[in-house]
Formats: sequence, C-alpha cells, structure tokens
Amino acid sequence: MEPTHEMAELLRARQEKLEALRKLGVEPYPYSFPRTHFAADVIRRFEELEASKEVLALAGRIMTIRVMGKAAFAHIQDSSGRIQIYVKLDLVGERGFEIFKHLDLGDIIGVKGPAFRTRTGEISIHADEFQLLSKSMRPLPVVKEKDGQVFDAFSDKEARYRQRYLDLVVNPEVRRVFETRARILTVMRQFLDEWGFLEVETPILQPLYGGAAAEPFVTHHNTLERDLYLRIADELYLKRLIVGGYDRVYEIGKDFRNEGMDRFHNPEFTQLELYAAYEDYTFCMAFVEGVMARIATELTGSTKLTYQGKEYDLAPPWPRYRFFDLLNEAVGTDLRALSDDELNREVKAAGLKLEIGEVGRGKMLDKLFGARVEPKLAGPCFVLDYPKELSPLAKGHRSDPGLVERFEGFLAGREFCNSFSELNDPADQRARFEDQGKLRAAGDREAQPLDEDFLMALEIGMPPTAGLGMGIDRLTMFYTDQHSIRDVLLFPQMR
Repeated sequence: MEPTHEMAELLRARQEKLEALRKLGVEPYPYSFPRTHFAADVIRRFEELEASKEVLALAGRIMTIRVMGKAAFAHIQDSSGRIQIYVKLDLVGERGFEIFKHLDLGDIIGVKGPAFRTRTGEISIHADEFQLLSKSMRPLPVVKEKDGQVFDAFSDKEARYRQRYLDLVVNPEVRRVFETRARILTVMRQFLDEWGFLEVETPILQPLYGGAAAEPFVTHHNTLERDLYLRIADELYLKRLIVGGYDRVYEIGKDFRNEGMDRFHNPEFTQLELYAAYEDYTFCMAFVEGVMARIATELTGSTKLTYQGKEYDLAPPWPRYRFFDLLNEAVGTDLRALSDDELNREVKAAGLKLEIGEVGRGKMLDKLFGARVEPKLAGPCFVLDYPKELSPLAKGHRSDPGLVERFEGFLAGREFCNSFSELNDPADQRARFEDQGKLRAAGDREAQPLDEDFLMALEIGMPPTAGLGMGIDRLTMFYTDQHSIRDVLLFPQMR
C-alpha cells in the first residue's frame, strides 16, 4: 500500500536526517553500547546514585524530545520503564548538540552521565555523552494526552496484533502481560520439579496424529515423499515414555488444531501435558489445585485473582460436580436414558445444531453441555466422569461402565484443563479406536485414527497412569485479566 502524502514527507525527512548524520561522521547503526543501568534501577536507587555521582550508562528509545535553545530534554524508554535525560550544549559541544537536533522520536540512543533531580523534581540523567545506536526510519504513532485522557493513534486492536513490535513500543504495559506469561511458566516448571516430573520433548511433525478430538494441519516431507501432520496433542508419545519406564514426564509445547478462531481459540497454542505412572485422575485434581494456587500466590501474594471484574479464590479444595448431574439438571431430563434420536431432538430444542462433520452421541452431549452448563460454571471447579463416547483415550469408570474417569477444570465459565485415568488395556483401546473409525467413516473429521504403533506400546504394558493437559494461553488470560487469547499471544494468527 502506497504511503499517504503526509507519511511520505515524514519518511523523506527522516532519510534526510540520516544522510546529514552520516555527513557529520555519525555511524547510525553501531555494534554495541556498554550499558550499566536500567531506568527503573536509577529511579529506585536514586538517592544512593546521586550521592555517589557515579557515571551511569543507559540506553533506550526516545519517546519524547524537547529542544530549547542551548539545552534539550528527552525521555528514553528501556525494558524497565522511562527516564528523562538532559542534554546541554556546553557539555556535549556544538557538534554533539547539532547531532542531537537530528534525532527523532523512536531513535535508540545510549547516554552516559550522573543522576540528578530537575527543578521540577523529576529524576533525570545529565547526558554528558550520548551515542546514536539505531536511527528509526519510520515515525512512531503519536500518543497525546489532554486533561488526563490519552489519545492513542495506535489503539486499533487488529493493527496492534499485526504489528506487535510497534504495540510493545507504544504500549509498554503490553510487555508486562508477556513477562507475566513467562513467570507463569517458570512457576509451573518449579512446581513440576517439586512433584518429580521430567521435562521431555516429543515430535511436532508426526506420521499419524492423535491424543485429542481435532482436525490436524497437513504438510509434506519431500525426502520421505509422504504427508506428515502437525501434532494436535503430545499424549500418545508421552505415554510411550511411560511404557518405556519413566514414572512422571511432561512437555510444555505448541500444538496445532485446524479449527475456528475466536477469543478463546487460536489454531496454534501452548499446552502443558503431563503423565504420572501408578496414579489416577484424582492425583491430577490435586496437582491442578496446587499449581493454580501456587501461581496466583507467586504473582499476587494470595490465592485470589480478578478476571473481567470478578474475583476468584483458587485455594483448594475446589468443588467437584458430575457431568450428567449438571447436564440433566440443566435440560430437565435424564439424557442417558434417551435414544440417539431423542437426544438429537433435545439438541434441536435447545436451538443447537450439529455442524458438518459433527456426528455421534458424544458430539450431541458435548454440544448440550457447552451451551447449557459451561457458561454457568464460574469456578474454580472440576466436572467429573464424562460419557465414554467423548473420551476414546480415557479409562472406563470403575463403578459406572458407561462413563470414563475424566475431569475438566473450569474457571469463569471456561474449560482450561482436561485429565484422564488413562486407558491402558490394549484390547479396550483398539475397540475404542475402531469405534472412532466408524465415526470417521460417517464424516467426523475430528475422530481419532487408529495408531498401531501406540497399540503395540500398550501391549508391551503401560502401568496405571494419570494424564493431564492444561492450556497455557487460557491460564495467562486469567492471570493477566485479558479478554482475548490474542492479547496473550505475541503473534496471534490473523485472518
């Protein structure tokens, strides 16, 4: 797209300044700058640093600039925050001051000098020396403030997602979201270490996908001359490691599902999956309660978090509800006693319909539960004991053969984790895969394909095992109080 006349003039002016700087002998893109302090450090330790008269070296992007005769003020922004610098002709010399006048908003500079406080009381750096580190050739969006109200020229969400690098510069509070995301992962790994888990890596490119009900992305390997799939889950490979003798393993990595996008779904997402030998799904409930409370405590100092204006206490124990108890109450009838045709009528009566490719009793129950129950699950809570049709990899319930030992965790009306007592009977698993094959033949594109190598691993023998998957993106939404999954992904998929 061609730039507007105004933008073209701004780009031309910056090019002219770049050429003028080079004529002054300035290298606009040097190799390094020996930084000693950050803006936040100087502000926090100001009294100490001012008294010592220490020469400080800071670097950052120019966010404001004001030249007044023989002196100039500017604010530079680094990863920790902003600080004002003061540049005076008498100290930097005529050439130095001329160079400074060729700088623009967005340029990255390094400054050296002592900390002091201006007459207005603002902590600043007396820039005895400065160096241009990177000339910005495009202007930043202008952010103006009047009467306490901010007018942000870069507030369009779509543009901010597409140009995240610019969003991070203009809206530094966005960086805090991703710093919190990193902290969540750090705390989670520490907790997993305490519980005796080993972090591993499994293939992203897989000859056969599985471990979830989802349609995969397909790619092609030229040397092998075959199609491969981007993994939809880590499950089947992690279980192979349990068969191989590891007691507790986990992976935090990317999964890919060729599905729709909304504020809670992105086709590329990050997930924790873990498996613990000799445990069942009650073990995973304790893990979820513990890790969620730990993360909240590390981030906020308590087990409470606020999401979209409502406070939630993550302290264990969490309430536990059974799938059919909740759904039967919401619909007003015993759904387990209905035939498939009767169940389909209930789906239609609720104003729902199965999309192309959605077939089978499990899909109908899932549709009803998602519409009639999930939005009311404020949580935190667990929903237990799902119908077998919905869970082809879960172990049958020990006291109800029509169900499986599975739970999902809910918070703010949204599911964020899924856990099974894992199926380890190879004959039962084969029968489940075959049932999934019938659904695939009927048009269900999300049904599980039969995986002979995985069945062979089960035939070697897998101990009783508990498995858990947790969506890191949704967790980050909760802990950072963000409305959309795109707000917690640095580079979300865009239409």
